[in-house]
Amino acid sequence: MSSLPSLAGKVAVVTGASRGIGAGIATLLGEHGATVYVTGRTTTARPNAISETTGTSGTINEVANAITAAGGLGIAVPCDHANDAQIKALFERVKADHGHLDILVNNATTIAGDPFAPPPFWNKSLAIADQLTVGLRSAFVASYYAAPLLVAAPQSLVVNISYYGAVSYHLDPAYGATKAGLDKLTFDMAQDFKPYGVAVVSLWPGPTATERARSLISKLPGGDKLIENSETPKFSGLAIASLYADPNLMSKSGTVVIAAEAAIEYGFTDLNGKQPPSLREQKGSPRPFFKKP
Repeated sequence: MSSLPSLAGKVAVVTGASRGIGAGIATLLGEHGATVYVTGRTTTARPNAISETTGTSGTINEVANAITAAGGLGIAVPCDHANDAQIKALFERVKADHGHLDILVNNATTIAGDPFAPPPFWNKSLAIADQLTVGLRSAFVASYYAAPLLVAAPQSLVVNISYYGAVSYHLDPAYGATKAGLDKLTFDMAQDFKPYGVAVVSLWPGPTATERARSLISKLPGGDKLIENSETPKFSGLAIASLYADPNLMSKSGTVVIAAEAAIEYGFTDLNGKQPPSLREQKGSPRPFFKKP
């Protein structure tokens, strides 16, 4: 999207960015000139796994290299986001390298087993509870250690990747609690960050054609059509870059932004030329939280 201002000189951390939406966001920010720290656990190529987002097999090193090749600077940092010490070390490295952070995208999560297995939840693996650690707690821990770096930047943005599952049933109760928790985390962190000019938003992508989604959904009846109508992984990156460039960004702090609605507001389409629809009417609207006047 050529109308976006350059992100040259800006520093971003995108967690869980070896593939999927995280890789799409990291690559998009890098394409616009940002230095992007790409985190995740995957450092070894997976056989027969090629991402349409980055052209890689899904490692943080490959995504970082793709960012550098696109004109930004990609820095791969192995990090298990269930490990607080590794998260702390990540931001200590950013501090040593740059002394500040402009954009933090909390995207890391984990999905156990077959996410489309039918309910009830107690017939699934207990590993679905790991979402509460990697999908929710790690976002808090990352924001905790990133906070001094975000405050040190003249303008900074925290984005928590959430979903409509925050307000309607999707996959399982642990998934829903994780996404609802991210939205409340966004609201509350925004109150603490407001005096320092740090904006915090939750971003709701729509169904996205990630590698995992393609593999799973293509096996369902009508799956190919669903994939065709899904957002590309870079679409969320366009929303984040547009938000960061918004001079009225702080007015959105503490809220949920639906990526498809951001596209209309900021005047961009997906990279495939499509205008993805907001699913607010079908899947639910963001929950408003109470704030004293």
